Amino acid sequence: MGHFVAQTLFERGHSIRLVDGQQINGLPQQIEFIQSLIEKDSVKHMVSGFEVVVNCLPGRIGHAVRAPLLSCQGMLVADLAFTLEDPRELNQLAIDNNSTMIYDVGIAPGLSNALLMDAQCDFPSLQSAKIWVGGNPQKPDDEWSYMAPFSPSDVIEEYTRPARIRRAGVNVTEQPLTERHAVSVPGYGQMEAFLTDGLRSLLDTIHCDELLEYTVRWPGHIEHYLSGNFSEDELINAWKFDQDRPEFTWLSIETVSEQGKRRWDIIDEGKDGWSSMARTTGLVTVEVAEMLAEGQIKQSGIMPPEILGQSKQLLDRLTTAMSDNGVRITRSD
Repeated sequence: MGHFVAQTLFERGHSIRLVDGQQINGLPQQIEFIQSLIEKDSVKHMVSGFEVVVNCLPGRIGHAVRAPLLSCQGMLVADLAFTLEDPRELNQLAIDNNSTMIYDVGIAPGLSNALLMDAQCDFPSLQSAKIWVGGNPQKPDDEWSYMAPFSPSDVIEEYTRPARIRRAGVNVTEQPLTERHAVSVPGYGQMEAFLTDGLRSLLDTIHCDELLEYTVRWPGHIEHYLSGNFSEDELINAWKFDQDRPEFTWLSIETVSEQGKRRWDIIDEGKDGWSSMARTTGLVTVEVAEMLAEGQIKQSGIMPPEILGQSKQLLDRLTTAMSDNGVRITRSD
């Protein structure tokens, strides 16, 4: 995803410095590449001279760089690190340094947050909101029927982190991978969904009685996971991403209000050698990075992606950019 974001921003005319602990092949020569592990003490030096920083680190280490970044006067940060920690705890630090961070700038969380905020602005009496999302191979197999389109450690976190949801107007915590049910995915038929901890800031910003998010996989995948005591190394190896295997990403959001129902279906099947998850996640990140660079979001502090749904202009820009890049977005009321 970081590679896609860097490449796309470069193609849009920006000067790019890319920092990664591993060698990344196929980069344009004009992209400055630093192969280095990210250390808290070196963050300020690495971002020196740049106006916007994109944090695409895995969730387990992504929070560590936030304070050093926000300590840089006037720094603008588009943050994709799916961390257990809530970055809003650094809000005062950001304000003190006139810095801005918009976090969870992916597809879900990210686009899902913006669309739900848009629905809440249109329908103040929102009663229920449900999200289904998953990136999967286009065809199942006899093993996992899955390959991790982003950091496998983040997938494991998703499967093990308690799911924070809302029922009957009360925020509660339930076991992940529960409430399993069949779901019909357009073009792919029946798959299986289960509770995961993806709502995050939505539990603070969306006012409705019921708020749930489900991860979607092929039938049998989660049963396989629950049936064995697999080590993290085994799962990382088993879920290794295969660039040559066709895959797709699907996001569906359904809201119910006194005024009626609204539903979005977002689907992508990859393009130009990029995976669907890299595209659907990365296009959101790219747009947010450019919004920050252009001064479209002026206030300092830490903000969730719901801010994009509070402005019809910003949300239209985001969905138009995705549609123009071949992501299929359907809305029905």
